[in-house]
Amino acid sequence: MTVLELTLVILALACGGFGIGTGEFAIMGLLPDVARSFAVTTPQAGYVISAYALGVVVGAPLIAIAGARASRRNLLLVLMTVFALGNLASAVAPDFWSFTLLRFLSGLPHGAYFGVSALVAASLVPAHRRARAVGHVMLGLTVATLAGTPVMALFGQFLSWRVMFFAVGGIGALTVLLIWIYLPRDRAPEGAGVMRELVAFTHPQVLLTLTLAATGFGGMFSIFSYIAGTATEVASMPVSLIPLIMILFGIGMNVGNVVGSKLADMSLMGTIGGMLVFNIAIMTLFGLTAESPVMLCISVFLVGCTFAAGPAVQTRLMDVASDGQTLAAASMHSAFNIANALGAWLGGLVIAHGYGYAATGYVGAILSFFGLFVFGASLHLERKARSHA
Repeated sequence: MTVLELTLVILALACGGFGIGTGEFAIMGLLPDVARSFAVTTPQAGYVISAYALGVVVGAPLIAIAGARASRRNLLLVLMTVFALGNLASAVAPDFWSFTLLRFLSGLPHGAYFGVSALVAASLVPAHRRARAVGHVMLGLTVATLAGTPVMALFGQFLSWRVMFFAVGGIGALTVLLIWIYLPRDRAPEGAGVMRELVAFTHPQVLLTLTLAATGFGGMFSIFSYIAGTATEVASMPVSLIPLIMILFGIGMNVGNVVGSKLADMSLMGTIGGMLVFNIAIMTLFGLTAESPVMLCISVFLVGCTFAAGPAVQTRLMDVASDGQTLAAASMHSAFNIANALGAWLGGLVIAHGYGYAATGYVGAILSFFGLFVFGASLHLERKARSHA
């Protein structure tokens, strides 16, 4: 495969990631508009975010198992078709409960799409460039937080939140076309089947890596979920500067993704362990300095950079999953959304108990410390297995 052909494949896969990321995050800024449309409260409208996240958690392993005998190209085409149709249908949902159901259905392909895309990208490059290929696919998701989400939220506010879903559905349809044109035809891996995929969950290293992802990423969501409140209530920043903070977070995610994927190709386990230590330091710094607007902005950028562990963890799952790579790779995004829910829940808990918004940083540090503990257990188990080999 030539460099141009590889680039076009990666762009096609990243386009799908951009659509998924935009659809997942842009709705967060449009909840009040959704609430008004369906005559519900804004907290009730938040159920649609939970429904999507539940779809991701449920869909990733189920679709990976159901599609075990399908070729990766065909599976990606089906997944992105379902995503496109789900978002287009969401744009014309007649009532709140049908809209909530459609958001659940739209979330089902999310994890499997990213997992299979990562496997495809990694299979097309030499072994020493796998993490960078995975990072390039995930760049679609991180660029969505920087560009797609604010642009779509802006269109949604000035026109209608339904316009955003039409646009996301259109991006999904474009991705189907690009994959159809540029991704080479392939066959299902020899011997592929449900039982071979399920074997992945019998490997302790797979379970440890997924646990690490569910906790290690939780701190980022603990902070980000309540960043608007931290900025206005703790740092006394005007509401008008919140979009700037969101942009800084998005820039941090993109920097982390690019740098982290390069570091992972040099030292996979070193990158994971090093980023967990980095997480603890940065999130503690966030908690200690949140009252300063300048330090808050710096900390938010650095918290975004913690996404650097993403390509490394995804690649690690490929290494330890043996013959169940599709299920393990897809389950990474189930773990990511568990981290989302866990971080937001624990962050809300400390705020509700009167510890303040800045304490979300300490929650993140504790979660990262637990992730570091799991990483240590994984490393110990790996070294023990090598000594007995």
